Amino acid sequence: MKQNGKRYREIANLIDRSQLYSLDEGVQLLKQSSKAKFDETVDLAARLGVDPRHADQNIRGTVALPHGTGKQIRVIVFAQGDKAREAEEAGADAVGTDDLVDKIVEGWLDFDATVATPDLMRTIMPKLGRILGPRGLMPNAKTGTVTMEIAETINSIKAGQIEYRVEKESGVVHVPIGKTSFEANQIKENLQTVMDALMRARPASAKGRYLRSVAVSSTMGAGIRLDPVQFSG
Repeated sequence: MKQNGKRYREIANLIDRSQLYSLDEGVQLLKQSSKAKFDETVDLAARLGVDPRHADQNIRGTVALPHGTGKQIRVIVFAQGDKAREAEEAGADAVGTDDLVDKIVEGWLDFDATVATPDLMRTIMPKLGRILGPRGLMPNAKTGTVTMEIAETINSIKAGQIEYRVEKESGVVHVPIGKTSFEANQIKENLQTVMDALMRARPASAKGRYLRSVAVSSTMGAGIRLDPVQFSG
């Protein structure tokens, strides 16, 4: 614990918490301060001036990262018949209906994304809503994971499509945007892609300043605050 605390302090000393960094400066600092012995995940946190309690401000969607997440995404699919075969051919990690539902109810959660055909939502919702919903893993039409375009959706997710949604209590969108082993330009392009998507998602009913704060961090690193103005133009 002492070693981790010392390492964290060394990283934190590199970062001026009162400063708002440019995207170039922030990513350079992120790379410089990443000293873990494993390939850390790079996380983006953006606080938005919305009230998620209102349906039209409960921002949620998907965005394809140009350089992926650096992680092998495990996708499961609820489908039957021809669509089940399509899912298997597209590389789904697990495909099923009631059997897959029962496996999850029993505690299996070894996957990162779920896709379902519309006809099966009534089957899986009653049993899995409370299990997958809080984890952000429930198939949802708004994010394109309730669909008949099974192969296309699986390919998009595995290629680097991520889901974003605003947290109800804090108004923060928190997503992974790559690994510290990525080149600086790859991290910047992934980050900018997410920010562009969030700016496009601004609801008409949102009042005042929409983009309140932006920060980037690695798994073991300290948060680096970015100037939100650079993403608002």
